[in-house]
Amino acid sequence: SEPEVHMILQALRACCRIACPAVIHLAEAIVGPAEMLPYLGRGRHDGREGNLAYHNSLMVQFWGALATRDTRLMTHVMRTHFPDRLTNATYATYLRCHDDIGWAVTDEDAAAVGLSGPAHRAYLSAFYAGSFPGSFARGALFQENPATGDRRISGSLASLAGLEAALAAGDADGVEMAVQRILMGHALIAAHGGIPLIYMGDELAMLNDWGYREVPTHAHDSRWIHRPVMDWAAAACQGADTPAARVFGGLRHILARRRATPELHGATPTEVCDSGNAALYAVVRRAPTGPVLCLFNFSEDWQTVPAGWAAAQGVQAMHDALSDAPVATHDGLIALPPHARVWLR
Repeated sequence: SEPEVHMILQALRACCRIACPAVIHLAEAIVGPAEMLPYLGRGRHDGREGNLAYHNSLMVQFWGALATRDTRLMTHVMRTHFPDRLTNATYATYLRCHDDIGWAVTDEDAAAVGLSGPAHRAYLSAFYAGSFPGSFARGALFQENPATGDRRISGSLASLAGLEAALAAGDADGVEMAVQRILMGHALIAAHGGIPLIYMGDELAMLNDWGYREVPTHAHDSRWIHRPVMDWAAAACQGADTPAARVFGGLRHILARRRATPELHGATPTEVCDSGNAALYAVVRRAPTGPVLCLFNFSEDWQTVPAGWAAAQGVQAMHDALSDAPVATHDGLIALPPHARVWLR
């Protein structure tokens, strides 16, 4: 954008602080970090423009790491392009929203971890459309551009995470894995720094609404697949042994534990680090009272990380703030089950 834009935004925010101080300014800048961060204020405008911005890159990298079972690109992007905190501003962290997913991965970032940008973006589109062999996801292509190869993806959180395909196949293990993917993602956005944003229906693991194709005014736009009518029957069945009830109960637990973990305060820096295990994404929140090491397993397999590495991040007691229980070590290793999520204090 032009420099004058940021002068206008600073003036607008200054006026609002005088006339209506409870108003916040949300930047809907669904672009790469280099283009998004200026709307929160850089340089002489630091902390004087937008208050809140969608963390689009976190969403994109979450789905990319799930499809590859490899967090190296996610770690590179989050460490390279984002400051550990913002001034007078924060992010809305989210896994899905009302819009499509555009694979905002630059060729340069892909190359930094040995990937081809065009090939990686094409793989993600095929994987989440469900056409790639072995994919657990069910989604729909959006705005396919034959000239550039750009293909975006529509789909609900639960269907992209594998729940729709598993239920259709009667695959109980697949249902369990999908629920764990969903809850791992919710634990990630709750701990990463910012304000978690849960889109309607995702708290109940609602599936794609393929009926949009039968509505003439919607059929041309696949985004209606993840804009369903609210399932109030599912919302009323809390406590049942259903994916909807399990996800809802798990999400409530995650948010309750977030409230009980003061180290996750918005002023606490978010430091992305490398655990040495490509299947694990690691974030340290370094609070004045001590650090919280957040680990997320993006694979369907058990993974390990040395307890000595966790101790080097400042974690001594090995207590998981998310489950509020101690974490045992085995032969000097922390063992993490498929799609595990722990907040080690």
